[in-house]
Amino acid sequence: AAVGEIAHDAGAMFVCDNTWAPVLQRPFDLGADLILHSTTKYFGGHCDVLGGIVVAKTDNGFFQRIRSIQYEGGAVPSPFDCWLVLRGMRTLPWRMRAHSENAMKVASFLARHSKVARVHYPGLQSHPGHKIAAGQMSAFGGMLSFEAKEGYDAAMSVAAKTKIFIRATSLGGVESLIEHRASIEGPGTTSPEGLLRVSIGLENADDLIQDLDQALG
Repeated sequence: AAVGEIAHDAGAMFVCDNTWAPVLQRPFDLGADLILHSTTKYFGGHCDVLGGIVVAKTDNGFFQRIRSIQYEGGAVPSPFDCWLVLRGMRTLPWRMRAHSENAMKVASFLARHSKVARVHYPGLQSHPGHKIAAGQMSAFGGMLSFEAKEGYDAAMSVAAKTKIFIRATSLGGVESLIEHRASIEGPGTTSPEGLLRVSIGLENADDLIQDLDQALG
């Protein structure tokens, strides 16, 4: 809400990308003017569609300009892509709860592991943004990252050894994914060399924990 006040006081619009927290966070209640979602991710939920949406709080002149760009640029999804997103939306609230529950269990496990230096997940009370997240989210989502204590080589080893986690760059699907961010981002990355980003899926949380435990060694 504070970000919205700063933006509006400066005469700017407050735009929130809520891709990581659909259902769990309501940006319009926090002062957002526009909400963005990659429907490729949690809305679709099955890693089989590409798309995105812009949702406006008010159907004003600015939003009509966005619609005009869509019409004139031809950025219109196919009927089948729309069907896939609508299919995913029918289970979205239940999937987000399950993603969040699994992620909390995995994050708590990683936070206690001797070979993990740091876990980045707002659901953990140790996270610097936990208080803010707890005040504006009903749950904390399925995305987290952690840093291997021994750096690059250890992180790459973990990513290579997982059996359930798929080594891929995406998020929001039913399958759990793992990736080494610095390698994906390439030269100029600011991601720590030992950091692994994880999208927690809908598998059994105990199986995911066991998989990470054996990969960490």
